[in-house]
Amino acid sequence: QVQLVESGGGLVQAGDSLRLSCAASGRTFSSYAMAWFRQAPGKEREFVAAIRWSGGVTYYADSVKGRFTISRDNAKNTVYLQMNSLKPEDTAVYYCAADPFVDYSGTYRRRDEYRYWGQGTQVTVSS
Repeated sequence: QVQLVESGGGLVQAGDSLRLSCAASGRTFSSYAMAWFRQAPGKEREFVAAIRWSGGVTYYADSVKGRFTISRDNAKNTVYLQMNSLKPEDTAVYYCAADPFVDYSGTYRRRDEYRYWGQGTQVTVSS
């Protein structure tokens, strides 16, 4: 069982930066692929970024590529999402997700590939 707790959201202006954190419980965190998804009002939850258990390979949605960076610190059981050059369209609730099997056969981009989810943290970007 893994529990995920996101933090770091807030209200910022366009062009600003934020760093989200996701703290995971459980001794097997280092063997889980991790991801960030987001959900804007009235829209479906969408993939943002993912990172393999080793941290060596990352994946990004086209909409955030070059602006967002996902990273992980397995010693701290934490995954991060550094968000730069934020835009109003980045406004959403951001969710952290984890799964022990997606590294073996997943695309990393589908919600149904992740077994564990956090409660989300709100990011609001004003224009």
